[in-house]
Amino acid sequence: MKKHRIGITGQAGFVGNHLYTTLSLQDDVELVPFERSFFQDTEALAQFVSKCDTVVHLAAMNRHEDQKVIYNTNIRLVENLITACISVNSTPHIVFSSSSQELRDNLYGQSKKEGKQRIMDWAEQSGGRFTSLTIPNVFGPFGKPNYNSVVATFCHKVAHNQEPTIINDGEVGLIYVNDLVKIFIDTIFGVQEANPIGKNSFEVNIEPNHHVKVSQILELLNGFKKDYMENGIFPNLEDHFQKSLFNTFRCYIPVSHYPVKYTKHRDPRGSFVEIARTQTSGQFSFSTTVSGITRGNHFHTRKAERFAVIKGRARIQLRKIGTNEVINYDLDGEEPAYVDMPIWYAHNITNTGDEELITLFWINEPYDPEDADTYFENVE
Repeated sequence: MKKHRIGITGQAGFVGNHLYTTLSLQDDVELVPFERSFFQDTEALAQFVSKCDTVVHLAAMNRHEDQKVIYNTNIRLVENLITACISVNSTPHIVFSSSSQELRDNLYGQSKKEGKQRIMDWAEQSGGRFTSLTIPNVFGPFGKPNYNSVVATFCHKVAHNQEPTIINDGEVGLIYVNDLVKIFIDTIFGVQEANPIGKNSFEVNIEPNHHVKVSQILELLNGFKKDYMENGIFPNLEDHFQKSLFNTFRCYIPVSHYPVKYTKHRDPRGSFVEIARTQTSGQFSFSTTVSGITRGNHFHTRKAERFAVIKGRARIQLRKIGTNEVINYDLDGEEPAYVDMPIWYAHNITNTGDEELITLFWINEPYDPEDADTYFENVE
């Protein structure tokens, strides 16, 4: 099977990283690695574009004290990309990340508008294909606080016991990063409907799929902190926005929060431990594991999951996809405790004791083999 070769400028950024990791799950895709230094290396950039069927151009500057630096940088990146394509006579499909600020009177918006026009001119002259995606405000896991979005800032502050400040309690139009990534992928493979804007050039105007006031976002996050972080209660995950916001919030919870010990009730009959309270549906299960055996070594992109050790000794390991740092949690059934699995973290559990390990699991979706959202990858 011939694979579609895709390169992403800015693949280390917020949207770029999510797009890269999602595409890496597809068997019909070959990802062409990109490094920021390519824009300072004419030959390396030319080799990069020559290997790509599609180039997703996400690299851009959107924050700087001097607006002229933003404008000059973004125009230079576009010009370098076009020059590289011309130098090796390469005509990849260029997918461009634009912004609704195109219509505003600022140099960032102007850089996006003019950059789009320059790639349109290249597409017309070279016979290449160009698609511009106008993107609204994006939120999701791993965004930088005080940089990517108000959601990232509020999630970080609430999870770390800081008080967020609402400067303007207006309504914000948002799109969850997973939903945006799907539009990018559909655009790459020609599934997404696009409007012609020139010869060989097309445009997709992406509308926010959530409209919510800033104060409502903060209210939900404070609820997650109180119910989930302080009392271990999973919120209602039936609503798409609330589930997306919850999965975003969970990625900002400090590593030191886990493992969370249960309250163990004892009487002459034995003991009782409440495993989980939820305001949503889900599936409970349990496993027994013999000494020295490891289970798991997979990750999820949307599911919320809890591992609760109630008998025996175990080590739970987590590693964020695309990184090398492994987080270790040691649990003992003598003091029952749980660890919850963030999305995009490979995780496993190993019986580190001499006796049989008993683990209870809760996950918010019953297992569906046709849509398992389970991707196997070793933690170590």
